[in-house]
Amino acid sequence: MTGIALVSLGMWTALYTPVQVLLAQQLETIDPDSKESALGLVTGIGALIALVATPLAGALSDRTTSRFGRRRPWLAGGALGTALGLPILAPQTTVTGVVLGWCVAQPSLSAMLAGLVAEVPDHVPVAQRAVVSAWVGATQPLAVVFGTVLVTVAVSGPRSGYPLIAALLVLCALPFLWSVEDARLPASAVPAVSWSRFLAGFWISPRRHRDFALAWLTRLLVQLGNATGTLYLLYFLRDEVRYEQRFPGREAEQGLLTPVVLYTAGIVLTAFIGGMVSDRLGRRKSLVTAAGAVIASGSALLAVRPTWPAALVAAGLMGLGYGVYISVDQALITRVLPTADNRGRDLGVINIANSLPHVLAPAIAAVLVTHLGGYPALFAFTSALTLLGAVLVQRIRSVP
Repeated sequence: MTGIALVSLGMWTALYTPVQVLLAQQLETIDPDSKESALGLVTGIGALIALVATPLAGALSDRTTSRFGRRRPWLAGGALGTALGLPILAPQTTVTGVVLGWCVAQPSLSAMLAGLVAEVPDHVPVAQRAVVSAWVGATQPLAVVFGTVLVTVAVSGPRSGYPLIAALLVLCALPFLWSVEDARLPASAVPAVSWSRFLAGFWISPRRHRDFALAWLTRLLVQLGNATGTLYLLYFLRDEVRYEQRFPGREAEQGLLTPVVLYTAGIVLTAFIGGMVSDRLGRRKSLVTAAGAVIASGSALLAVRPTWPAALVAAGLMGLGYGVYISVDQALITRVLPTADNRGRDLGVINIANSLPHVLAPAIAAVLVTHLGGYPALFAFTSALTLLGAVLVQRIRSVP
């Protein structure tokens, strides 16, 4: 559990610090007049790559017969590829260069994610999965705080920030790779299969696997709400809340740290409590629904009161709800996977519901912010999506 928490922290830091801070800073310098569109373009293309790369890496890890196990080669290769790819972003001075640099790092991050999420059902009994999922999930917001502090306090700006995050990723991955053994898959256990059958395996019939399809859809809705609501947080504080006018002498990047810390504290507080309660009661759906309702209430508050005090309250609410959601929903998903032999592939398909929102969110958020009502419309949209996903969870039949 310590190892999986560390490697998760390193992976999420390498993903979220660029998206939340470094890319936003870099693109604001390169193209200040079109920073929203530029950030949407970069993150959208990266998410499109992840959309393909994560399930593909997961499926290939199911068939990996390395003496180091099925998942560890993908974790190690992903960490190394990301550590080599992130520094490429540092010297870029054009939007095209940033796009190309992010396209180098994103496939490696996807390979890491595919290997990591499959480790949970591979190693963890059903009765402990919500708690272990809490370790993986709680490190996401911790990574945002940790990465934000590193690139705004320890170092300054993208040029030194990207190499620092790359080095951190390797250091966090090493203990898990060194200490956790993967079961080795014998070559005789992997049947020969054509590429056409291999690719066809990614289609999981919603009719035959109804609960899996519902879990995928509800994850998509909640994550789309999360992606659209968090993409422009830095710009929201600067342009809507007018943080720098409210607090002369302070920059919006510094202000961003406060709601992020509140959000993170809420997640850490409830992720483990929610996981333990869910594992003890053996119930998942009711907790996911309640968590989604709390997240939606935070977004709704920002829609009606886009102010600094409201932003702090909303951050706390969304953190409290998301903490329960990330631990319990992930445990729920491991119960609706179609087969045990293809966990990497099936969890990769589930992770499309994590990646696809980051493809859709830039276009949706840009239209809402610039043409359809601004930030109040953006947060009303995120609230409605999250609540819809939370309610639909109740239609899953095979999980209590």
